[in-house]
Amino acid sequence: MTVSPFEARDESKMIASIVAGNTDLYHELIRPYERSVFMMALSYMKNEADAEDVAQEAFLKAFRNLADFRAEAKFSTWLISIALNEARGRLRRRSTARTQSLDVPEEQGGVSPALLRDWREIPSESVERLEVRHMLQRAVGTLPDIYRNVFLLRDVEGLNGAEAAQALGITIANVKVRLHRARTLLQKDLAPRFKRLEPQKKRWLPWS
Repeated sequence: MTVSPFEARDESKMIASIVAGNTDLYHELIRPYERSVFMMALSYMKNEADAEDVAQEAFLKAFRNLADFRAEAKFSTWLISIALNEARGRLRRRSTARTQSLDVPEEQGGVSPALLRDWREIPSESVERLEVRHMLQRAVGTLPDIYRNVFLLRDVEGLNGAEAAQALGITIANVKVRLHRARTLLQKDLAPRFKRLEPQKKRWLPWS
């Protein structure tokens, strides 16, 4: 996997500078990860406004606790972990509130699928790429949370097995099992759809 300009930064020096008082540098530190954090929050909250709230709270918590960050983990992994914990906490509180208030009707509305990056394997033709991406978005949005989150971290965000395990608080073995299951479910869902496309458009699945 190629190293992006963001990954080439010396984040440890940036963090030390922020902790020392150069707080204006914090936005530059988190800027490469804003989309990733939002995507993971959205995968839990299913609502863009709620996901934005979770992401903002995660960035605030990371800032407040930046002095406690240890370089055993990548900063991006630590940041995503904070966002996932914040999302889980909000969902637990929401579930408790609904249990205690049975007279309150459940919210109505559609589920916003997680946004996905374009895979490099997607064909170059723009119309075809958009069509395939929409298929992927819909399919990923239907995955159970435990499979969708692993898939997003590994195949979309590009985290390795250890980083995904750390972000989700599970074992590397569980990451492997869940990723395999996610890919299997997606392939089962997408294969019939690709068969309906033109032959040159159905020749691949990204993880085949």
